[in-house]
Amino acid sequence: MAKAKGRVTFDEGRCKGCELCTRVCPVKIVVMDTKRINSKGYHPAAVMEIDKCIGCANCAVMCPDTAIRVEQEFI
Repeated sequence: MAKAKGRVTFDEGRCKGCELCTRVCPVKIVVMDTKRINSKGYHPAAVMEIDKCIGCANCAVMCPDTAIRVEQEFI
């Protein structure tokens, strides 16, 4: 069976820092980037270890602002 791998992209300008995406990530790789602040004044969500992404898209589904996009590939 193929293994899913994902590529997550964030629209930082839409992120309001609600942290819902960080709570639903099963591999705990979505974090709030405390070194950056977006145009709305929030720390945006980010993925620090993209190689661990399984492409589940939980983060994108949970995001109330549709700021997250996940592309899946199967290896």
